[in-house]
Amino acid sequence: MGGPREIGAFSKFPYDRAVLLSTILLFNGGMDLKNAADSYAQATTEFLIVANQLSDAELDRSNPGSWSARQIIHHVADSETQSYARLRRLIAEPGTQIQGYDEAGWGENETLGYKDLPIAQSLEVFKAVRASSLEIIKRLKPNQLDNSGTHSEQGEYTVKTWLATYTSHPLEHAAQIQSGL
Repeated sequence: MGGPREIGAFSKFPYDRAVLLSTILLFNGGMDLKNAADSYAQATTEFLIVANQLSDAELDRSNPGSWSARQIIHHVADSETQSYARLRRLIAEPGTQIQGYDEAGWGENETLGYKDLPIAQSLEVFKAVRASSLEIIKRLKPNQLDNSGTHSEQGEYTVKTWLATYTSHPLEHAAQIQSGL
């Protein structure tokens, strides 16, 4: 099994692609909303390709000190539920407070089940939330990209920041999953 295997549109270096997407989205402060929506949709598809091709054994495999694929999938679903609310608040309530959360704490919480719950529901949550947010992205006006709030951990947080973050987030975690195989 050596190195990362090629799945879907991923090459050996999927993380580099995630970084590239974020850079393109933020390049010179300009953003093409059609391309941004397409990139967001493609990130959804690529994450799902990786997650859906995992065997039962691969779900619980990880690199030392890293989460298993199962834990990553549950994290990504929970992160997307946070992103869903954040996007809407940034659009409808400029100046809002964006609350961070203890991702590691959620991942280790036995009740939340990151280590042992089946992934099917988390993948359904991921798909539903991403599809709903994509519809909002398609309706964005260029001036709304600068709507901002204050993130409890990161400070100023704009719609543009949100879009770059949540376009690259599933790609980064898909790469993390692949590196653990």
